[in-house]
Amino acid sequence: MSRFKDQAVCIRHIDWSETSQVVALFTREQGKVRGLAKGSRRTSPGAIARFSGGIDLLTRGEVIATIKPTTELAAITEWDLQDPFHHLRTDLTAWRLGMYAADLAGALTADHDAHPVTFDAMVRFLEAIGEESAKPRAAGGPGAQAVLLRFQWDVLSDCGFKPELKVDVRSGEALDERDGAGAAASAASGALVFDARAGGLTREAVESVAAGRVSSGGPWRVRKETVALLRSLDEGKGAAAVEAMDAERLTRANRLLCVYVRAIVDRELPTMGFVLNGERG
Repeated sequence: MSRFKDQAVCIRHIDWSETSQVVALFTREQGKVRGLAKGSRRTSPGAIARFSGGIDLLTRGEVIATIKPTTELAAITEWDLQDPFHHLRTDLTAWRLGMYAADLAGALTADHDAHPVTFDAMVRFLEAIGEESAKPRAAGGPGAQAVLLRFQWDVLSDCGFKPELKVDVRSGEALDERDGAGAAASAASGALVFDARAGGLTREAVESVAAGRVSSGGPWRVRKETVALLRSLDEGKGAAAVEAMDAERLTRANRLLCVYVRAIVDRELPTMGFVLNGERG
């Protein structure tokens, strides 16, 4: 048996019984851990002392657990709530994007595979999404879309899925920094497209996305400013580039990375609709 103490964000939970929960925790040093928290729902003084604040979805705390080789579920023995991220519970958009962040980290990482960079990015995202939702912005300002784009890029890069933006993923030829397409460019003219299954940009002509929505097929034609924005993120210059973009352009970049994730995991995550289509419930 292996006992550990670690920082964790709860990314899934279900009630196991009247007194217990099964939880999925994304921890900083142990990776994704699924466990049974016996007694976490009790209200006795002893249970409250061991599970301070309760284990709730999209909260951060310090967990103590034991991993047993004979079972898939760790034994969650203690939880100390450290940040409930209250703002997520008062802003529906922030909550939905937080749930997408949990789905994304959960889908791109394996159990017990530590990704401290992704963990830190998730905590920053959950903090920043609340700050953005509370901040008054002019119509069309970057807001939550800027925070989401930085998070998606950080997770894809840390998990080894950073898209190829400077070399044609089909021909292997270098792509010029000026390569890209305007909104009205023809696919047959050599405009850049993003091939999610191949993992990056290519010049080959393909059908583009339907107007206003991302298709379930692909590849997808990409605009010149989207390519430039993603390359800025790749070069570590993303903060200034993201803040300079309006919400519409950031939304396009977020949708592109979202469909890329869908191709990587070969399924649509339950919360992808909030990013792809701007669903409101």
